Amino acid sequence: MAFGFIRFDLFTVEVLSQLRHPHVVLLLGACPENGCLVYEYLENGSLEDYIFHQKNKPPLPWFIRFRVIFEVACGLAFLHSSKPEPIVHRDLKPGNILLNRNYVSKVADVGLAKLVTDVAPDNVTMYRHSLLAGTLHYIDPEYHRTGTIRPKSDLYAFGITILQLLTARQPSGLVHAVENAVKKGTLTEMLDKSVTDWPLAETEELARLGLKCAMFRCRDRPDLKTELIPVLKRLVETANSKIKKEQSNLRAPSHYFCPILREIMEEPEIAADGFTYERKAISAWLEKHNISPVTRQKLDHFKLTPNHTLRSAIRDWKSRVPYSNIT
Repeated sequence: MAFGFIRFDLFTVEVLSQLRHPHVVLLLGACPENGCLVYEYLENGSLEDYIFHQKNKPPLPWFIRFRVIFEVACGLAFLHSSKPEPIVHRDLKPGNILLNRNYVSKVADVGLAKLVTDVAPDNVTMYRHSLLAGTLHYIDPEYHRTGTIRPKSDLYAFGITILQLLTARQPSGLVHAVENAVKKGTLTEMLDKSVTDWPLAETEELARLGLKCAMFRCRDRPDLKTELIPVLKRLVETANSKIKKEQSNLRAPSHYFCPILREIMEEPEIAADGFTYERKAISAWLEKHNISPVTRQKLDHFKLTPNHTLRSAIRDWKSRVPYSNIT
């Protein structure tokens, strides 16, 4: 579980607690007396930690960054299409995008979200008295100027987040800097140097999408469902196909796999037949059988010996290719 402290109304909490989507963090409960919201826990922390290498987080490979952008877009589209009223997040930023153990991303901290009961058209400027919510440099300029909230207000912050994932820079002045780099053909100089194998054509296309999302006026930003998500899906599919080709050279040696589970072992142990197995798998096997899973010959004994050498080799391999099984 994760806890967040914020001012909220019970009606909004009731609506948010009913939301179910693979890329939106699940709200588990609330304590109105203390202003506390309780969310599901995601093991790998926030996207911000990875962008700025905080808390000893390693840099994310480019293909995971591409996928995170697509997943966040899907999460936002779900919120914006909620019934009976659209939900606008109002505080989207890397610190509010969390990653689970498999680096699947989820939009978090929807405690500031607003149920929009009367959505203003993108081409109409209206003034509505409202307490502004959000984080400086991520707040939609039009929302900041007029107090009018729309689903496309979230797109501005989404655009800034895209540009941060590509450049690992702070949001202040980022749009202007990336615009100039794209115009001058020097975008590669701005890209996050911790990634050395950016696919340049796809990365520039993503940067241009980020700039479109961060346009000053709502009406100039692309439609999330019809314009953005199809392009982002194509970029993710392209990324997956490229990385699968690259990973063909990163396959683990066959003896790293448990003969029973066919998965890379974490706690390899040697059985009486001389073969090494995942401890839990061979222990479960020996509870029902007295023969080897490999040779099918009767075992002399059921004693298991930890294979420390193999365990060390597997851990070393995993540290060198930590994302090799994630696409």
